[in-house]
Amino acid sequence: MPKYHDRLDAVLRALADPTRRAIVERLAISPAVVSELAAPFSMALPSLLQHVRVLEDARVVTSQKVGRVRTVSLRPGSLDVLHLWLGEQRTPAEHQADRLGIHLVRTTTKET
Repeated sequence: MPKYHDRLDAVLRALADPTRRAIVERLAISPAVVSELAAPFSMALPSLLQHVRVLEDARVVTSQKVGRVRTVSLRPGSLDVLHLWLGEQRTPAEHQADRLGIHLVRTTTKET
């Protein structure tokens, strides 16, 4: 089992909820204050903060409070563990297809 399995499990659990995935999608654009993150959802602010805490515990987001305003940001590289794991799940046939594609691009480029 990979050394990063605990981290992967935490990220997958955090992203299993559609509300949290929507929060991550929004934060991929730019950091946002909690009230802005809550706007598209019909839930109380404390409920949204619970979702943010789950994402923080999984180290997917960070938040900073200045006065009464909490700003949430996507943690750079926090989803890299997903990319790594998915890459390991690719089949040998997919790798061969990738190599074939690279070969075709190279030979087509040389001919033109």
